[in-house]
Amino acid sequence: MKAIVFGASGMVGQGVLRECLASPEVESVLLIGRSPSGESHPKVREIVHPDLYDYAGIADQIGGYDACFFCLGVSSSGMSEAEYHRVTYELTLAAAKALRAKSPGMTFCYVSGEGTDGTEKARTMWARVKGKTENALLGLGFAHAYMFRPGFIQPLGGIKSKTPSYRMLYSLAGPLFPVIKALAPTHVTTTENVGRAMINVALRPYVKPVLDNRDINAIA
Repeated sequence: MKAIVFGASGMVGQGVLRECLASPEVESVLLIGRSPSGESHPKVREIVHPDLYDYAGIADQIGGYDACFFCLGVSSSGMSEAEYHRVTYELTLAAAKALRAKSPGMTFCYVSGEGTDGTEKARTMWARVKGKTENALLGLGFAHAYMFRPGFIQPLGGIKSKTPSYRMLYSLAGPLFPVIKALAPTHVTTTENVGRAMINVALRPYVKPVLDNRDINAIA
C-alpha cells in the first residue's frame, strides 16, 4: 500500500507515521505539509507545500496512492467559527478534492473527534464544523472514507503534542492513564491504535464509516 499522510508532525500524525513505517504492508509514505518534518526513512518521500488550500502545483505528484491519513487539526480555542471553518472544513476539503481527482480509488481517513455532531446542529461550534467536514468527505465519492472520532488519546513511544496546553494536559494525565482507561474504557485509545486502525481499514474495508474509540481499538 502507498499512503499519504498530512499532519505528520502532530501528535496523532506522528503515531500514524510510526505505524506506517513499522508495517510491512505499507510500501511507501508521502508526507505533505507546510514545513519539513525532519523525518528520514527509506519509505518516506516529502513534499513541502506552503499553500494547503491549492494543489495545482503538485497535482502530478499525488496520483496513484491507495490511502490518505489526514491528521491535520487545530484547537478551536480562541477562534471564531469563520476562522475555524476555514482551517478545518475548507483546508480539509481542498486536499480531499485534489486527491479524489488524482487517486479516485483511495481510502480517505480523517481524524475528527469524539463529540462531533453529524447533524451539524450542535450548540458547540467545533462539533458543528467537524460534522460538516465529515459529511462533505463522505459525499466526495472516495472508494472508502472513514471518520475517526477518538476521545482521549494516549501518546506512546515518546510522542508529544505540539500544542502547549495539550502537552501540559497529557503530562498531567499520563500517570492517571490506567485509571482513566479502567473507568472509561470506551473513551480511550492510543496513538498506536489510531495508526494501526487506519492502516487496517485501508487494507480491509470496515462495515462503518464513522469510527468511535471502541471501533478504533477493535480494528487496531
